[in-house]
Amino acid sequence: MIITITGFPGSGNSTVAKQLAKKLGYKHYSAGDMRRQMAKEKGITLAELNKIGETESWTDIEADKRIEKLGLEEDNFVVDAKIGYHFIPNSFKIWLKADIKERAKRISQHKRTEETFQTIEEVEESLKKRLESDKKRYRKYYNLETYNGKGFDFTLDTSNLKKDEVVDIIWKKVLEKK
Repeated sequence: MIITITGFPGSGNSTVAKQLAKKLGYKHYSAGDMRRQMAKEKGITLAELNKIGETESWTDIEADKRIEKLGLEEDNFVVDAKIGYHFIPNSFKIWLKADIKERAKRISQHKRTEETFQTIEEVEESLKKRLESDKKRYRKYYNLETYNGKGFDFTLDTSNLKKDEVVDIIWKKVLEKK
């Protein structure tokens, strides 16, 4: 079984995907990690890579082709990728959402060196810009309307849940699907 997890940044996509994969004994892949690595190799931030991606398709297509290839060649993995569900249509598609203030709080607690913020308001503004950039790129390169939560097998609001609770809820849904 292939499981794709996506949703708003800060909803728990990466954290939950990693823990769910471990619990299931599956491999875990992350498009965000792939893109952060691409940005690092170019000597820029992820936000800068996303901005470049608004006019240059290679920033998305490189990671997206890798996700698509995984879906064709492997089984039994979890991937967190904003549009992974599009490239692996036979996956069990999970959409996570959370209130923007909770998402900003979570992101401010991450220890990523490439994303430093002084205030929660800065994080919220960054989230809004990222969403607009993502929407613009996905519409332009794939004709996809994203962040609407439509077409998923399971949707979960993680705003008031601990990560272990989210993993347990999704794990039960996955077992029902198997």
